[in-house]
Amino acid sequence: MSRWCLLAGLLALTMLTGCVGRTASLPTVAAVDLDRFMGDWYVIAHIPTILERNAFNAIERYEHNGDRINTTFSFRNKGFDGDEKTYRPNAVIRDPATNAEWGMQFIWPFRSDFRIVYLDESYGVTVIGRNKRDYVWIMARQPQLPEAIYDALVREVAAMGYETGKLRRVPQKWPEPA
Repeated sequence: MSRWCLLAGLLALTMLTGCVGRTASLPTVAAVDLDRFMGDWYVIAHIPTILERNAFNAIERYEHNGDRINTTFSFRNKGFDGDEKTYRPNAVIRDPATNAEWGMQFIWPFRSDFRIVYLDESYGVTVIGRNKRDYVWIMARQPQLPEAIYDALVREVAAMGYETGKLRRVPQKWPEPA
């Protein structure tokens, strides 16, 4: 079995276990303007899946494509000079009334729970969560957040029922813009 098949299978199993034994539904934000939400998001911190536990310079990019959201998730593995990893899942919007609940598909035919559970008014900071509260992603439009904002987001994540001791800050180091 190839390494890719093994990793894909592990990810599918990991995501599927989120559908079993659900806890109380994790509320989403009231509404998401998809046009404003699309684009690049730096992963500031996460409770990582097995595939991203050693991620550096992680970025998630969303592109609206009809009834789907094309996603490109890329990062450097195990260091800033590590191998670049790129995954291209797609999502469907499960709740078109809010656009805040998606089904993210890494492997056909399985879709995992993906919820926009926090989004600031400027669309500069977001938190993505799951009902099972096993994975969470704190993301921003910039690669760094002021410590006070980060701490406030960690408190938000804790209030949602996550074990914040499992949070991993994702190292982000980018060249200064010219």
